[in-house]
Amino acid sequence: MTPKTVQTALMGRSTELGRLLGVLDAAEDGLAGVALVGGDAGIGKTRLVSEVRDLAEEREFTVLAGQCAELGDALPYLPLVDALRGLAELDAPGGDPLAAWPALRRLLPGADPDPAGVATGALAQQQLFGSVLGLLASLAEHHPVLVVFEDLHWADRSTRDLLVFLTRMLQRERVALIGTYRTDDLHRRHPLRPVLAELQRLPLVGTIELPPLGDDDLARHLADVDGASRQPVGVTDDVIGQVLERAGGNPFFAEELLTAAATRGGVPGSLSDLLLSRVEALSDQARHVLRVAAVAGHSVDHDMLADAAGLGEVALDDTLREIVSRGLLTAGRHGYAFRHALLQESVYDDLLPGERTRLHGAFARLLAARGAPAAELAHHYQAGHDLPGALRASVEAGRIAAGLGAPAEAHRHLDRALEIWEHVPDAELITGTSAVRVALSSAAAAADAGEYRRAVAQIRRLLPTLGDPLLISEANERLAYYLSDSDLGSGMVEAARAAVDALPPDEPTPLLARALATYARTMFATSAIRDLAAQALDTARAVGARDAEASALISLAIVEEATGTIERVVELLDLAAATGPDDLSVHLRATFHTARVRYEHGRLEAAARLAGAGIELAARSGLTWSLYGTDLRFLSFLIQYAAGDWDEAERIAAGFGVRVGTIAAARLSSFALFIEVGRGGDAADERMSWLRPFWRPDELGGDGLVTYMAGGLAAEQALWRGDPETALRHVTAVTDTLDPFDPGLIRICATALWALAEGAAPDDAHERADDLIERARWAAANGPYGPREELGPEGAAWLRRAEAEWHRVRGTAEPRVWREAADAFGFGFVYEEARCRWRLTESLLNAGEREAARAEWSRAVETAERLGAAPLRAALETLGRRAGFTEPSRPPAEAADTVAVAEGGLEALTVREREVLEHVAAGLSNREIGTLLYISQKTVSVHVSNILAKLGVASRTQAAAVAHGRRAAAGK
Repeated sequence: MTPKTVQTALMGRSTELGRLLGVLDAAEDGLAGVALVGGDAGIGKTRLVSEVRDLAEEREFTVLAGQCAELGDALPYLPLVDALRGLAELDAPGGDPLAAWPALRRLLPGADPDPAGVATGALAQQQLFGSVLGLLASLAEHHPVLVVFEDLHWADRSTRDLLVFLTRMLQRERVALIGTYRTDDLHRRHPLRPVLAELQRLPLVGTIELPPLGDDDLARHLADVDGASRQPVGVTDDVIGQVLERAGGNPFFAEELLTAAATRGGVPGSLSDLLLSRVEALSDQARHVLRVAAVAGHSVDHDMLADAAGLGEVALDDTLREIVSRGLLTAGRHGYAFRHALLQESVYDDLLPGERTRLHGAFARLLAARGAPAAELAHHYQAGHDLPGALRASVEAGRIAAGLGAPAEAHRHLDRALEIWEHVPDAELITGTSAVRVALSSAAAAADAGEYRRAVAQIRRLLPTLGDPLLISEANERLAYYLSDSDLGSGMVEAARAAVDALPPDEPTPLLARALATYARTMFATSAIRDLAAQALDTARAVGARDAEASALISLAIVEEATGTIERVVELLDLAAATGPDDLSVHLRATFHTARVRYEHGRLEAAARLAGAGIELAARSGLTWSLYGTDLRFLSFLIQYAAGDWDEAERIAAGFGVRVGTIAAARLSSFALFIEVGRGGDAADERMSWLRPFWRPDELGGDGLVTYMAGGLAAEQALWRGDPETALRHVTAVTDTLDPFDPGLIRICATALWALAEGAAPDDAHERADDLIERARWAAANGPYGPREELGPEGAAWLRRAEAEWHRVRGTAEPRVWREAADAFGFGFVYEEARCRWRLTESLLNAGEREAARAEWSRAVETAERLGAAPLRAALETLGRRAGFTEPSRPPAEAADTVAVAEGGLEALTVREREVLEHVAAGLSNREIGTLLYISQKTVSVHVSNILAKLGVASRTQAAAVAHGRRAAAGK
């Protein structure tokens, strides 16, 4: 039986432990959380997290733990693979927990990492990230989940990206995530630094910095260590004093100092000397085995260590028993691990250069014979100075990394291959490819990782070396594509044109089709896009290039949407979706735009069907959280919201996180405001508090879409709460950010006109109203490429609504204008139709058409009740009381005391309205009230009108009676 290191009691970390247990508590209650635990090497991060893991398992958490390793970013997703391997080994009652997640199963040892027909690069990464999130959510349905990633200072780029993704996306899942990292390793340019800075701004994340232990806690810890040791040395006060003085509160240092003091009678001068002094105490054979293990890394498989050390089974067992008994290695299920990473680093650094090279070469040969991952082979070949082996393994590792969804690591492997390419004879024969192909693949991987600057620079370095027209075209097309996807400035049009010009125009090929499609894409702001897209479409169809065909069709549809007819737009997008492009992202893009256009033109049933199919495809492909996977979900929400299925819309919106920390998350979150403002309550207030940093366009970090969504809906909320001045400020901030041809401007202008009609800006309301209606009319008539051929039914309905609100500001709102607005929303937008019927009721009452008003009121009340639209329902109740209508769902009531009925309306008054009511009850005129409150007489008039409407009374006298009655009741 191999002895293992005894775990002692946790000392001096009660505060930090409490904070981590708080993260577990929140996860159990359905609130995901992330904790980042930092501290110097040896300070006790692993010990603290081990305690949390043990307690989590006692609480029936599913624990997934993995560790990063110092392999120079060679192995992507190493801690995830570690965690998944542990999960796969669990005897789960529901069967294989990874069966539904093929993108994750491919990461495990022994799986085919590069099966045919799977996505690569950025798309593969989106699939993998979505699969991790889906797996965690699935596991959390049965038990809360704790994920632990240790030693993040060694994490590869893809693991860091995964950490950021999970931290952004986890919201209401029963998941806790803990990561540890060394603070003393984070130099100024360390790649983890910006990641930590980003994560620490997110609402889910808490940071725990482990300070040195105090002398008392450290002394108790040392006594505990000594008592638990198989060979206690008897801790005297003198020894403790020496150790405390030198250890600086670091438990690992203190333990090593204690051991050195007991075994050598003194304390070495440096940490490295301290650690190596324990190694020197081993036998020659044990030192050799430990050095071999250090070359393998933090841990090593037993059989691999046996082969690399060159010892027989019995000799190796005896040697390992010696090493383990001295606490230098610990034994696990699969092999051995260094007790602490610092020990492995010290042993490795102490190797002679030739010794290190020789051992790496031995490991490379052994790993190659065992079919080890190419990335691990590349690491050992490189360190072993075997350049042909390193080149072959690096090219293969890059290809596999791209297939696994680790584009950053793919780029790094391929770049390393290019660095040594010229130093390896017969490089093309060894790798089976060319340096040009490797460079193009490396640039593609960089772009997939979001490193567009690297991708562009690599292509630009490559272009002067090319002589083959086909390669010149391909490289320029990729350059144009990367430039159009980034914000790197000019050059994309020239590159796209060069890609087309390098090829014979009368010889259709897939490359020419792709070059033309990209050329059209770069010309989106010019009239030339139509002809280019048409030429790309003809070429793509001639050669069967489905991706280029779909891209060209979408470009044509976007142009047609601004200048043509809806029938032609739908036809083009249907064709794009029907091509069945090989590229899933192109397929989802086509599906999204097809559904979006149908939604915007009132074909809600067809839009819902298409969006549902797209969401299902994204889920099957692991692309739920990809760009268009996300867009399809918010589109599905809007369709249900417009069609009046608010319960389904609310269910979808529950997946739009509230506690956002990035623009992408804020955009998705802002859509939920439609349902939250429409139904009232406090949910919208919390969401807006998180969104507020993102909808200030004049501040750093502001976003146009979030400003439009959150600003516009904050204005509606303010109007429901009787605060038109605040509403006008919100919509003014939004209108200032929109292009004059943006159709979204029509809705915002309608909301601004509503605010003016409610009494905002009374001194220049008419002038403002005239400006707003002109802006709405211009946006309805013009697009980015010139006059609009056709405006969709929703845009036309909002224009009708804006016109009606303009008439209300002007005092000319006849029933006809509100009936036209209500009918315009009759294509299926039930909530907006009901809101228009509310105003139509008012207009009919003012015109003396009481029976017609009652009918419209009843229809609006029925819709408001069905939707659960509380603010609209309250406004209709107020209007109904004032008109003396009986609620349609209740029998006629006996005549009631007007004051008793109206008193309930006091709760709806704003603070300012209550002030005005008090002065009305005192018998003051509007002019006198205005003088007292420093507001205009016209503003007082508006407040009085609102008070009468909310109280459901017909005169100032009745309103005064309500106020007097409330005061009398309060005085009893």
